[in-house]
Amino acid sequence: MATELKLQLAEGDVAPPFTVETSGGGKISLADFKGQNVIQYFYPKDDTPGCTKEACAFRDGFADFKKRGAVILGVSTDPVKAHDKFVKKFDLPFTLLADVDKKIVTAYGVWGEKSFMGRKYLGTHRVTFLIGPDGRIKKIWPKVKPDEHIPEVLAVL
Repeated sequence: MATELKLQLAEGDVAPPFTVETSGGGKISLADFKGQNVIQYFYPKDDTPGCTKEACAFRDGFADFKKRGAVILGVSTDPVKAHDKFVKKFDLPFTLLADVDKKIVTAYGVWGEKSFMGRKYLGTHRVTFLIGPDGRIKKIWPKVKPDEHIPEVLAVL
């Protein structure tokens, strides 16, 4: 079971800015999405069971998010090459951010101690942020369950 995560950001805070490499070989900044709702979801690792389930759920709900004018960004500490394989394998229509230096996971406070089968280690917690058109955090989902998450996010949009 995951260790409790104490988030340092709160709803209403300005979302920490970033510029990072992405799947497909590009580079983006949070500022590129000013004026739009951004769903920024953090996940531990490409092509693992929970992360695949979550990514595919966002993929399957992609048209609904797009209709509501929202952008989806998936963030993990995996490199671009891993992201590209993940995107291709599951036909993901949104951008994955390659936070290999852990600047974004650290800025958003989602990097921390976890435990699995009695072993403690550092990793990315599964947390989603909804960033409003004004660059402020509108909603935080600190304990994401991949099966139930998409309807929760759509309901807030």
